[in-house]
Amino acid sequence: MSLDLSTPAQHERRLSARLASIAESATLAVDAKAKALAASGEDVIGFGAGEPDFPTPEHIVEAAIAAARDPRNHRYSPATGLPELKEAIARATSEADNLDVDPSRIVVTNGGKQAVYEAFAALLDPGDEVLLPAPYWTTYPEAIRLAGGVPVTVRAGADQGYIPEVEQLEAARTPRTKVVLLCSPSNPTGAIMERHQVEEFGRWALENDLWVLSDEIYQHLTYDGAQFHSILDLVPELENRTVLLNGVAKTFAMTGWRVGWLIAPPDIAKGVARLQSHLTSNVNNIAQRAAIAALTGPTEPLDDMRAAFDRRRRTMCDMLREIDGLSLPTPRGAFYAFPDVTGLLGREIAGVRVESSAELASLILERAKVALVPGEAFDAPGHLRLSYALSDADLAEGVSRLQKVLG
Repeated sequence: MSLDLSTPAQHERRLSARLASIAESATLAVDAKAKALAASGEDVIGFGAGEPDFPTPEHIVEAAIAAARDPRNHRYSPATGLPELKEAIARATSEADNLDVDPSRIVVTNGGKQAVYEAFAALLDPGDEVLLPAPYWTTYPEAIRLAGGVPVTVRAGADQGYIPEVEQLEAARTPRTKVVLLCSPSNPTGAIMERHQVEEFGRWALENDLWVLSDEIYQHLTYDGAQFHSILDLVPELENRTVLLNGVAKTFAMTGWRVGWLIAPPDIAKGVARLQSHLTSNVNNIAQRAAIAALTGPTEPLDDMRAAFDRRRRTMCDMLREIDGLSLPTPRGAFYAFPDVTGLLGREIAGVRVESSAELASLILERAKVALVPGEAFDAPGHLRLSYALSDADLAEGVSRLQKVLG
């Protein structure tokens, strides 16, 4: 018997075109590289991952420990989520968004990313277009493509506070446009849309019979008196054409617990439930019980974390603005700074001529041992994203290293 030693390239492609077209998460890639360097003995400070450095609050952890000992959590549970958790989500949404939500419209997901993908899978047919304000979170366009849709970028720069105007959205709209995405507070920019901007956005979507996918996962992380406004609070007529996304990861320092959710019109929620029943079944019951404790427990730990984020935000902004050639609109939400570094490009930095923010990020990692994400990952070349969800000491040391390298 002879062996077939031909290479895969001589036959049909082994990996599907669908998966071959997907880019890996740039933020997770940067975080993994930073951790790998640290594990090898390098003194690396990571600004890459959007992950609170705090431990999950103790009452949440204790709830999970108790849940692990309860045999009812050792079995399958409803694919759309534990009824008790869905009730807690409905109450929390009522308080934060001023919305009356029936739990039947809620699907609990394995983190926010699953909610993003399942929402697009439920809404899009091949060729449908999604208006995607940029800078945007790296997962959005990949989830759109996986669902057969076409992401259409609408760019807003630092001069606009990274918030697109309705006129820009209208200019990008075509007969194939079906969905428009809203993320406020924003990842990666920390920008927050004002009340009148959210309302104008919603009225425009309503007039043009578009679906709105609103990512509200950073809604509780706001500063400088900025207020979060839910689009369904301001434009309730959109209720039948809006999907809300949320989760416990950011607010409660629970990124590793993987509990998110979406709230959708009944027909969309049922479609997502069918998909999830085949894709993953229920979310881990222990994590769901922990999420119940998060949503119903004391808020003091959250207030402490938000105060720390605010302090770090102000420190980072002050220090970054000392770097000549860098400009930074003040982020008022989430936990990211998104400086415009075009004034640094075309220069020689540390003996190397730098032409792009991707090259600049690589140089910073090599020379300063600081990991951050270049703007190319968010369709915003000429920028860098730095998370300030890390310790005060590491933040100060990391930005000090940037100051030294960038002069």
